[in-house]
Amino acid sequence: MKALFGQGQDSLSIKPGDSSWPFWLAVPLYPYSRRRTLRKEVVKDTIWTFDQMQGILYTVVPIRMTVVKLSEGGLLVYAPVAATKECIRLVQELEAKYGDVKYIILPTASGLEHKVFVGPFARRFPVAQVFVTENQWSFPVNLPLSWLGFPSKRTHVLPENSKDAPFAEDFNYAVLSIDLGRGSFEEVALLHKRSRTLLLTDSVLSVPESPPEIVQVDPYPLLFHARDSALERVEDTEANRRKGWQRITLFALYLRPSALEMSGQGQALRDALKAPDRSKKAYFGWFPFKWKAQWQQSFEALRGGGRPFVAPILQSFIFTQAPQAVLDWADEVASWNFQRIIPCHFDAPIEATPDQFRRAFTFLKKKSSIGEGFLGGGSQPLPEEDFEFIRELEENLTKRGITSPQKEKV
Repeated sequence: MKALFGQGQDSLSIKPGDSSWPFWLAVPLYPYSRRRTLRKEVVKDTIWTFDQMQGILYTVVPIRMTVVKLSEGGLLVYAPVAATKECIRLVQELEAKYGDVKYIILPTASGLEHKVFVGPFARRFPVAQVFVTENQWSFPVNLPLSWLGFPSKRTHVLPENSKDAPFAEDFNYAVLSIDLGRGSFEEVALLHKRSRTLLLTDSVLSVPESPPEIVQVDPYPLLFHARDSALERVEDTEANRRKGWQRITLFALYLRPSALEMSGQGQALRDALKAPDRSKKAYFGWFPFKWKAQWQQSFEALRGGGRPFVAPILQSFIFTQAPQAVLDWADEVASWNFQRIIPCHFDAPIEATPDQFRRAFTFLKKKSSIGEGFLGGGSQPLPEEDFEFIRELEENLTKRGITSPQKEKV
């Protein structure tokens, strides 16, 4: 796949202002006001991905927009990212060759990390029609879309039947909607029929063994997490970048994996005072955790050879709220003819069959006669001990009334 930073430039040669994102305070995630964009051509003259990076406490992962050429001419954009000068220029290069951006899809209902980008992006493409799912909401304050910058005259709810959408010639879609009490989890699975490519937001992902290219543009987070203690200096090597990425993945998907031990506050403070780097960038030497020897086994179990799977937090928090609805949605999507999946996070594209997609949801079924249980990818279970913190968090949030108790038993 061909990758481009800027206008065919390398990662160091663009002007600083080209990656500026002035609205970062709306969702203050790293790297805050400066976001690089990596464009890759996935299907020649047909599909392109635009990767940026974001995270919390240097737990950084890709966030991805996908652009598809329409058979009638023009472009469809799925899940916009930050509309920096660099990003817009890369889209405009495609417009010059293939036609205007005609449609913009927000494929989720609550995810501010996706929603916050749509308004600024849509304003840069004034002929584009914006389509959203029906049950839009935001937290902590439920604001109307117009207050988030969505163009009111150009924003529409996706038709219930994908055949009624103006882009039906090229696409099928199916919307997963789960009532969570205070709002809904929603995801639009969008199939580009001609290229047999399935676009997803959060429901299914795949983890690469090595850090994605966009994450390596700024390797500091990788090296930060490659350390074994606050006292260690880590060289910038390929092995250390990979080590940091694999630990970041465990943080991102389990929040606090079983292979992680938290240091006592006293010890963490003593180590911080002795740390070789006590700069603000290094959190003044604060590094309050250490990894057990088996952390790599936890990563390999999670990765599962790169197979598509459902993120642990969705397995525990969200999809168990309506398991039958999720399985019905997965069955509908699996009935389509696709050969690759492009999710909004982690690896892409994922070469996967409909059967592999469907098997990612077998954790919602009880044990069967062939021995399948609550499986992360349809072939082997994710380690139960790695779910412990997520389940404790779920219980605490439910007790406080922030989340609803499980409605359906799996």
